[in-house]
Amino acid sequence: MEPLATLFTIFGVIFLLLVLGAVLGSFFTVQTAEVAIVQRLGKFARVAGPGLNWKTPFIENVVRRMSMKVLQFDVQVETKTQDNVFVQIPVSIQYKVLPEGVESAFYKLSDPVKQIESMVYNVVLGHVPKMKLDDTFLNQADIAKDLRDSLDSSMHEYGYNIVKVLISDIVPDPKVKAAMNDINAAQREREATVSRAETNKLLAVKQAEAEAESKRLQGEGIANQRRAIIAGLKDSIEDFAKAVAGATPHDVMQLVLITQYFDTLKEIAANDRTNTVLVPHSPSTIADLFSQFRDTMVTTNALSTPPDVSGPAGGRGK
Repeated sequence: MEPLATLFTIFGVIFLLLVLGAVLGSFFTVQTAEVAIVQRLGKFARVAGPGLNWKTPFIENVVRRMSMKVLQFDVQVETKTQDNVFVQIPVSIQYKVLPEGVESAFYKLSDPVKQIESMVYNVVLGHVPKMKLDDTFLNQADIAKDLRDSLDSSMHEYGYNIVKVLISDIVPDPKVKAAMNDINAAQREREATVSRAETNKLLAVKQAEAEAESKRLQGEGIANQRRAIIAGLKDSIEDFAKAVAGATPHDVMQLVLITQYFDTLKEIAANDRTNTVLVPHSPSTIADLFSQFRDTMVTTNALSTPPDVSGPAGGRGK
């Protein structure tokens, strides 16, 4: 009997260890932002959330853990625009599993990335070939929005939510891109040329206005100077006539003109930019100057005297 009892004891210990192992193995943990799919005898049972969970030993098992984070993958789409330009469109899709759609996400789609990628190709190829190249750049945000709306409505029944669709760039063929760069450079150069021309025009107008204002002020200064000279000459003539007995205004004018002549020569000689001054050097220079001034005065007096239009004394002209 003792060998049989020993055998039962051994089997009892083994059974208890198996039961203890099964009980301990029935506990499992789920990480934050993660869920676990639990099946019972091959059939979906429930979704286990984050934390410590329990499954029935030998009946239930965890078949898959799914992330609830936002995931992203990139798709490179090549297509042709309406004006026959081949373009590369890199598309970034951000998606996640809906909390209420975990069962559908696991059982309805075996490869969600492939499914979303196929839909991206379908939507992009349905939009871009209807647009010209310039329109694709202008409507880049609209294309991304339409793509996101279309994907979200299609993937919602599979338990996925399309968070965002990003089109980072539209890359045309290298030759077309080089031509576009040349066009942009030429346009910017044309705008710069127009801007420089407008600036030069404004500077010329301002310079002309400044010169006109300068000439106006210069003319006013000359006019004031001449009025002062005339007033000074008048005073000089009157003082000279009072100081010198028998001097006529004609004599005083000749003396003043000679004085101004020599003052002018002195100013010319004092000017740094004057290299040579040609002055008459004959002995009769002063006499010639007096003669010229006298002739000028006589002519002026003759022109200023009104002609006698009356006839012979005591009669009328015919």
